[in-house]
Amino acid sequence: MTQFVNKKEDIVAEAVDGVIATSGGLLTRLDGFPHIRVVLRADWDKSKVAIVSGGGAGHEPAHAGFVGEAMLTAAICGDVFASPSVDAVLAGILAVTGPAGCLLVVKNYTGDRLNFGLAAERARAFGLKVEMVVVDDDIALPDLPQARGVAGTLFVHKVAGALAESGADLSTVTKAARNVISRVATIGMSLDTCTIPGAPKDARIPTGKAELGLGIHGEAGAQQVEFSDARSAIMMVCDRLASVMKPGKTYVALLNNLGGTSVLEMQVLAYELVRSSIADQITHVVGPATMMTSLEMRGFSVTLLEKSQADFALLGVPTPLVAWPGIKAISTVSTIELPDGLRPIRPMPSDHPATRAFLTQCCEILIAAEADLNALDARAGDGDTGSTLAGAARALISSLDNLPLADHTQLYRAIGQELSQTMGGSSGVLLAIMFAAAGDAASSGVNLVEALRVGMLRMQEIGGAELGDRTMVDALHPALNVLENGLGAAAAAAREGADRTAKMAKARAGRSSYLSEDQLSGFVDPGAEAVARLFEGICVVDAD
Repeated sequence: MTQFVNKKEDIVAEAVDGVIATSGGLLTRLDGFPHIRVVLRADWDKSKVAIVSGGGAGHEPAHAGFVGEAMLTAAICGDVFASPSVDAVLAGILAVTGPAGCLLVVKNYTGDRLNFGLAAERARAFGLKVEMVVVDDDIALPDLPQARGVAGTLFVHKVAGALAESGADLSTVTKAARNVISRVATIGMSLDTCTIPGAPKDARIPTGKAELGLGIHGEAGAQQVEFSDARSAIMMVCDRLASVMKPGKTYVALLNNLGGTSVLEMQVLAYELVRSSIADQITHVVGPATMMTSLEMRGFSVTLLEKSQADFALLGVPTPLVAWPGIKAISTVSTIELPDGLRPIRPMPSDHPATRAFLTQCCEILIAAEADLNALDARAGDGDTGSTLAGAARALISSLDNLPLADHTQLYRAIGQELSQTMGGSSGVLLAIMFAAAGDAASSGVNLVEALRVGMLRMQEIGGAELGDRTMVDALHPALNVLENGLGAAAAAAREGADRTAKMAKARAGRSSYLSEDQLSGFVDPGAEAVARLFEGICVVDAD
């Protein structure tokens, strides 16, 4: 996979200097590149206990991103997914440790334990006070003698760092760190593996599967599970966490992005977490945010820390580090009423079985076409036409009981209101305009077909699309012009108009107008295709 790197052997050194150069003067580093890569606080005076952590690169913003006031004093940076050397760790310890001593926070991986442990022994030989704690928060493999250290390490960084910042001695800071480690648990899930710079991607996770209980170095998860959606993912993660939670205790959750999950997805995962089976025991959350990653792995992890009054206060101690998102209380979703003028004035609902059946049929046609329309729309960019139309169709079906189905004049207006609220993008606005104008026309006495034509013309006037501009108008206009001759004629006209868009070299409206002839040639406009499928689907059901 192509990546924004120069030489793979320079990636960590260049990344370290990038972090320091953009820190606003808060960070500096030791000399000794490329073998010794130590990021440290520029303001450190050795008067307090130093908190030192680190490990292999590839977990950004950990660990260098957490060097700063009330967190780490220094971070030792190894190669990608590789522990830093003993000399690098020792250099970091010597650089920041004064009479108050130093605490090493180490993740429970063999390389980290050995290199940090030997460096601690050598530092003690220099007469320095050095303690080491090992984080083993991963619960993916409960029978493993030595569990891995993963995102729970961040809770240790914050508690130990804030306590050291307050002037506490080494014994107190070490005891607090070990106390956190004893009460923290993490489990992760991913849909894909990461890509190590300069190495081929391991495509071991098939489509439709996810790995549950994976580490942060690209190693396989505890098991591959069936994946369906965010809700089921959170459910599986929470089931594992529930097994180590104590009844009656409350927890702080840390929702961590493993590197390749979008912000939108992380917000959905947060939504599911606060509705999950363990939500009643979670009072506060850190995140969702990208904190302890595995390069660009498309996954997430959830960490739970059993709350104590002392730890909770330390987690809330301010730090200037943007990588630490802070701790926030979980609250219910509150709403306020829409401002006056935006709340729709709905006509009285009424039922009409034939109209209900017809509208349901139209909606189901659009829902069935979702995937095909998305694939067509992907040619123009975001690939969401099918989802937009299907979402509006589902919303319309759910609102049928509140619509004036027996009054077609009011029904046009009500559909316009519904589309303006539930259908996103420019197409939602344009169709809302069309149906609102059709309702106005129908109320003036014109027949329903003519009212739709009036609505379409109003939509064209505001949207600016004409025949030949490669939009839904190319199918809708000819269909409505012959609709009085029957649905068959309208469906044929819509299909002919839609197919004609595939031969149009240039779009003059909509997102397709940004594309070249090569990108458009041979592909039907998705909006026009939606109109054609709607009329064709109505004809098929009507014939039955």
